[in-house]
Amino acid sequence: MSRIYTIKNKLEESRLFLNRIIAAFVVMLLLTSGLIVRLVYLQIVGHEHYATLAKDNSIKIEPLVPTRGIIYDRHGKVLADNTQSFSLELIPEQIKDLDDTLQRLQKLLNISDEKIDQYQKQRKRQKRFVSTPLLISMTDEEIAKFAVVRPYFPGVDIQTRLVRHYPYAELASHVVGYVARINETEMKSLPVAEYRGSTHVGKIGIESTYETELHGKTGYAEIETNVQARAINTVNSVPPVPGENLYLTLDIDLQKTAYDALGDYNGAIVAIEVKTGGVLVFASRPGFDPNPFVIGIANDAYQALQSSENQPLYNRALRGLYPPGSTAKPFVALAGLEYNAISPEHKIFCPGYYQLPNVSHHYRDWKKGGHGSVNMSEAITQSCDVYFYSLASTLGIDRMHSFLQHFGFGEKSGIDLVGEKQGLLPSREWKRNQRNQSWYPGETLITGIGQGFLQVTPIQLARATATLANKGKVVSPFLVRHTPDPDATAPVIENLELNPENINTITAAMVNVIHDAHGTAKSIGKNISYQIAGKTGTAQVFNIKQDAKYNENDIDFKLRDHALFISFAPADDPKIAVAVVVENGGHGGSVAAPMAGQVIKQYLEGNNEN
Repeated sequence: MSRIYTIKNKLEESRLFLNRIIAAFVVMLLLTSGLIVRLVYLQIVGHEHYATLAKDNSIKIEPLVPTRGIIYDRHGKVLADNTQSFSLELIPEQIKDLDDTLQRLQKLLNISDEKIDQYQKQRKRQKRFVSTPLLISMTDEEIAKFAVVRPYFPGVDIQTRLVRHYPYAELASHVVGYVARINETEMKSLPVAEYRGSTHVGKIGIESTYETELHGKTGYAEIETNVQARAINTVNSVPPVPGENLYLTLDIDLQKTAYDALGDYNGAIVAIEVKTGGVLVFASRPGFDPNPFVIGIANDAYQALQSSENQPLYNRALRGLYPPGSTAKPFVALAGLEYNAISPEHKIFCPGYYQLPNVSHHYRDWKKGGHGSVNMSEAITQSCDVYFYSLASTLGIDRMHSFLQHFGFGEKSGIDLVGEKQGLLPSREWKRNQRNQSWYPGETLITGIGQGFLQVTPIQLARATATLANKGKVVSPFLVRHTPDPDATAPVIENLELNPENINTITAAMVNVIHDAHGTAKSIGKNISYQIAGKTGTAQVFNIKQDAKYNENDIDFKLRDHALFISFAPADDPKIAVAVVVENGGHGGSVAAPMAGQVIKQYLEGNNEN
């Protein structure tokens, strides 16, 4: 039997083993070197970056939302404040079946599908352990219903929050405005740091114009959290700075008188302190209740406001554009005196119509038989159209435009509210640029009686009236006082340097409008111990054919003339100027003038009692 011998090569085995040892050492050396390099990078090069990340993982910055400033009227009555409200809030993490819980709550408290959808959208933007409101401003009945079944709703509770409240509702809605939830567009433009944690922002009115002052400064708290990002401890905090309280020049009692005086009519009343520029009344009717906008107005309710033919969301005092009608006549008359185009004593015969040379068209007077021969005072007192057709023709559109512009026609008044319209003061250049047409002589005539292209806002008309009462000193109307002094004045923007005798002539004629037997507003001049200077106005809503007769009883209410009235009092030492616009009111003397009379009487006689 043969044997098999295995011959070992010890030298080769030793060399192979040594190679393996060397390879393993090299690999270990490379790995160790990589680890050392990484450690050096983490500890030295990237230390600051990763230290910050580690801190962020354990310390969260929570915003501390400031309390919004309160808005007061001139006498300290609250127009906008923050009230404690009860809200129904859910913590999704503590609720096993959220959909079932929402369904049961909806049935129990009669919650709309719209509010359920709003909650779902808001919940998805937050952590599951964050308390999210489902209902805000719960009623006592809703609170009582939930309190009975509270043990059956784990993760659902009633919390208290501060909610903006407007105690005067529609009465001051267009002045104060309202706050509502911040939308996506606003979020992009608002300062991120200041509005982190804030849910509401001013939308219109004072709430919008003075948003920065009312909002205040957001504070913050450094909160220590665990791995699940739940708060454990407050490490440091900087308290928020509450919003600034604002004091308005508005008199809410006087505002109510004006608003109620408008009654069933749509329109606006604006009253200004002549010497200070402070706005006493800024009434636009109809108004709306701003409170539902704070908690989230229902879609059907909002659509009802938007689709209403009375347009309650429209701020007529700030944005309404109206022909001034005969309220423009005192300013046109003053232009005639300042340009020496006519004298106060010069008389013009009024047969009931006016004709341009070689033109057959009759520019009619409101009084069919005419006023006969009238001078300037009589023309203003009786509101003779023919007199002002003739004066406008003498002045020409260029001089009328230049003069009326000084009184603020066609320009924004400068009031501290967002969204003001500037009106329209027509000129040759305007018509050429906007309509590519020449200016016609007939357009000059109707501009002279406040018709045609000429359009003003109620605040504009009130400012012009205050300037006239102030003997040519122009002040900018304002609503927010920036000083504790209630009699603080706005700076004089311009002094028109008018001839005092001319001012006195116009004022005397406007006094006759109220206190003369032939005055168009003589009804409001009775039983008062002071004199009121005023001017009535009627503005056409549509053009009447040459031979047609206007009868307001035969036309639709919305086509009836607007009624206007401007006034200031006392005439010898003006303190208040008032402008009234009543949509489809018909007659300035019988409809608009008594409204202004109520405001003036309460302001002057009420102040005398105090």
